Amino acid sequence: MGFFKEFKEFASKGSLVEIAVAFVMGAAFGKIVSAFTDGIVSPLIGFITGGVNFNDKQTVLKESTLVKDASGAVISGDPGVVLKWGQFVTATIDFIIVAFAMFLIIKAINSMKKKEIAAAAPLTTTEVLLMEIRDSLKR
Repeated sequence: MGFFKEFKEFASKGSLVEIAVAFVMGAAFGKIVSAFTDGIVSPLIGFITGGVNFNDKQTVLKESTLVKDASGAVISGDPGVVLKWGQFVTATIDFIIVAFAMFLIIKAINSMKKKEIAAAAPLTTTEVLLMEIRDSLKR
């Protein structure tokens, strides 16, 4: 019974709700970044590099030997081996954009927390005296 009680406490603290909200927001943000990469970044890279589209880049290691009938169904053969490295490059660009955006968000939150801590904590007389001594020693 201790496990369920512990889970109930965890869920009722709000941590679970915060995690769920963060997960949904992260998924939506990931879609936005993918759309940004596919719609803006990739075309710009293609324009700069003369029409290169990384999503289409691949290296064929082994050609396909598939035999199909008249309806297009596969009768026999080997599908081959293809390394789709362009999709990996695009996903890496997506990751870098998400990581940079998260860095900026966390940096902004941390700076707001520092301001709140500085404003919320009044200095004691001992701290004021120590600061005065420090400042006088600097001169």
